Amino acid sequence: MNKIEHIGIAVNNLEAAIETYTQLLGTPCYKTEAVESEGVKTAFFQVGESKIELLEASNENSPIAKFIAKKGEGIHHIAFDVTDINASMKELSEKGFQLLNEAPKNGADNKLVAFLHPKSSNGVLVELCQEKN
Repeated sequence: MNKIEHIGIAVNNLEAAIETYTQLLGTPCYKTEAVESEGVKTAFFQVGESKIELLEASNENSPIAKFIAKKGEGIHHIAFDVTDINASMKELSEKGFQLLNEAPKNGADNKLVAFLHPKSSNGVLVELCQEKN
């Protein structure tokens, strides 16, 4: 893993959270994007070499809606930048980590993504991210 790519934060109201994080971080949101396949609307902030991703559910069946209903707003996942997502998935699976995806899928911010089950990473949802070419 190369670095922390971003920290994902589940929020109830994306617009209000964008305002809060713009003030908190002293930098504007550089991108918003809907990821229909995940039922989520996202907003990104650059913080040094890492990012903050705000996530709002776009429907009641979204993983973000379920997360907020169970745990409330807060940190949802930590994403790590990887050079070769397929190799990283294979390596982590061989080490005993439980993958939530059989293959990488399209994510926000021009990334291929895959997730590790929180049960295999001390309760933290881990996302692997590779920049699409």
